Amino acid sequence: MTETNRRVFLEAIALAGGALAASQSFAASSDGHAAGYDVSPAAEFLRTIPRRTGDPVVFTASLDKGVIKATSGGWAREITTRGLPIATDIAGAHLFLNAGGSREMHWHNSAEWAYIVDGHCQVTVVDTEATAEVVNLGPGDLWYFPRGHGHAIQTLGPTPCHAILAFDDGLYSEHGTFGMSDWMSRYDALLLSQAFGVSAEAFDRIPKAETYIMQGDVLQLDGPQARTAREFDHARTHRYPLMAQKPRVSTAGGALYIASAKEFPMSTTLTGIVLKLKRGAMYEPHWHPDASEWHYVLKGRTRVILFATDKRVAAAELTPGDCAYIPRNCAHSIQSIGTEDAEIVGVLDSGAYREISLSDMVAKAPRHLLANNLGVPEDALAKFDEKRRVISGPVSPI
Repeated sequence: MTETNRRVFLEAIALAGGALAASQSFAASSDGHAAGYDVSPAAEFLRTIPRRTGDPVVFTASLDKGVIKATSGGWAREITTRGLPIATDIAGAHLFLNAGGSREMHWHNSAEWAYIVDGHCQVTVVDTEATAEVVNLGPGDLWYFPRGHGHAIQTLGPTPCHAILAFDDGLYSEHGTFGMSDWMSRYDALLLSQAFGVSAEAFDRIPKAETYIMQGDVLQLDGPQARTAREFDHARTHRYPLMAQKPRVSTAGGALYIASAKEFPMSTTLTGIVLKLKRGAMYEPHWHPDASEWHYVLKGRTRVILFATDKRVAAAELTPGDCAYIPRNCAHSIQSIGTEDAEIVGVLDSGAYREISLSDMVAKAPRHLLANNLGVPEDALAKFDEKRRVISGPVSPI
């Protein structure tokens, strides 16, 4: 055999060996994992995948027991990621202003949303164009302040003003913000004199630290201060009268009110929701594909069932003062289980309201597919109500 023929022979053997190895690599391995084209049915299989176990998913907390900060004109409580670790994208707070109380001019590194539970207030907002809106709000109204917009809240009338707040940052702290009194107290009088063009003596009485919420004179609902309101047009206003609108959904079981950026153009990062459920009613199983949800129970008693990541399910019962956080894309349902109707207020951290429901999936998918997935005969599936309920009324006991 010549040297040339010998090399050709050895190369042929190498190619044949490689082909054999390749064919073996396409075959199913002994542990059942198939590869390539040589796939055969598994000798053994699981009817269902075992459910995962582990630490329970904690997705609720009591806002009413949150850290309180009280000054002469009122108080605030908060719940952030520090108190509810799952709540990474949204923080919540109470704001309670006495009659005559005012939350000083301040701003945040996050957007702020609020729902007026009780009382009346006047809100002042200074935007990046150096224009100011002064607007009066009452129960059922919303406000929204974009990140960095300076704002203040002052009670109108003899009744304290109570609002539920939300912020589009789970690490936000209502107790650590940029306040005007704290800021100005850090400068000496000469610098302030230069900034404002007045004598240094004008600043002798400025507080030496943050005032936060200050008590002042009670402003009448129809007094001259209330009549200073200067509300912007619909596209620019920071106020939206949510409960003066028709609900997005209304059934025998309850109603759902929504204020997305479509209805409230200023509210670009948060969508407000108010959910009212009759006793025994349920907001159907659903999820939000591009938003997390934070909500607070104002009235009634609810049961929330969360289908969380890693195939885990958690259930919690909430009473007034409790809040829940539903991470983005996690399916959930809300039932009213108390002796009175339930009322819930909350936000999604998106300016658009989108959801997908379990009933939509069942109604829209082919019957033969569902029969295969669920092991239910096709004729039985035909009896399923294809009409989306959103809010279902109470179910009569069998």
